[in-house]
Amino acid sequence: MTTTEASRFWDGHHAAHRPGGEPPPNVRLTEVVSALTPGRALDLGSGAGGDALWLARHGWRVTAADISAVALGRLARRAREAGLGDRITGERHDLAATFPAGAFDLVSALYLHTSFPLPRDTVLRRAARALAPGGRLLVVEHGSVAPWSWNREAPPPPRVPSLDPAGWTVERADALPRRATGPGGRTAEVVDHLLLVHRTR
Repeated sequence: MTTTEASRFWDGHHAAHRPGGEPPPNVRLTEVVSALTPGRALDLGSGAGGDALWLARHGWRVTAADISAVALGRLARRAREAGLGDRITGERHDLAATFPAGAFDLVSALYLHTSFPLPRDTVLRRAARALAPGGRLLVVEHGSVAPWSWNREAPPPPRVPSLDPAGWTVERADALPRRATGPGGRTAEVVDHLLLVHRTR
């Protein structure tokens, strides 16, 4: 699938979901990041924007990267309405081809599951190298298949990118259960795979 096809797919996905209230942040993000000192954050695959808005409200300056212009437009509007327009910058990227520039204190890569090919190891390696010294890369992926999931194969746990162990440390590599709510209010027990990498120098 080309970048144009992928953009159309995700634009259509977001356009089909009419925005209601503000999207909530991911529980894994809030659990981990609440203990960190705010700085510069990169939200990869920012989607509906709940994580970027939460980060901005908690003192972070956020670069929100997504392939969908529809999603980024909605996030920009919500940020302005919430008085956070100066704290969130949207950038359109197909992570299979381009990556945001800069050095970040936090890179968040949550549920980068997609229906088109994505070089996950390459993306995570770029994400780790985008960390400023002392920064952290948070990766969360589905570790099980929910009844409503379009992808019927649960991926393996996220792998640590090939990095110099003298410069990066794995702080957490966990499988965490939670109760998830899907379309129509359906609920199910699911598992998240969480990886937290710390750049030490």
